[in-house]
Amino acid sequence: MAHITSPLPADKQKIVGEALQGALIDLLDLSLVGKQAHWNLVGRNFRSLHLQLDDIVALARSSADSAAERAVALGVNPDGRAATIARDTRVQQLGYGYVEDAKVIEVFTEILGSMIARMRERIEATDDADLVTQDLLIAVTEELEKHHWMVQAQR
Repeated sequence: MAHITSPLPADKQKIVGEALQGALIDLLDLSLVGKQAHWNLVGRNFRSLHLQLDDIVALARSSADSAAERAVALGVNPDGRAATIARDTRVQQLGYGYVEDAKVIEVFTEILGSMIARMRERIEATDDADLVTQDLLIAVTEELEKHHWMVQAQR
């Protein structure tokens, strides 16, 4: 069986692996919660919020792929299985059924704000461990912050 070696020392690989795995879980679940809201959204701001949720989902999916591929490049196996996401997620969940646009704005402001806080912790954790990974996390956080602003502006 093939094994990918890491250019990082084991202690730094562990730090970076944990940061990337946490980001992966956050981003994958953000894409799932975003689609759940997208499909069940109702209200006056349906169209604009419906489209914005698609943008958030696209960001989450592409960023999750980048995080997972970075992990593998460093010899760390990413785990994006549904059972792992369900067990480890820290992303706030929506209830079943239709959800009013005002509720989506409230919940996604909270979800994105919490994710940004966790991403900033990961940025800090990777400062000495791997600047390339830190750069990836910074870029994702910048986009999450943009969406956090845009969701809040609809209040």
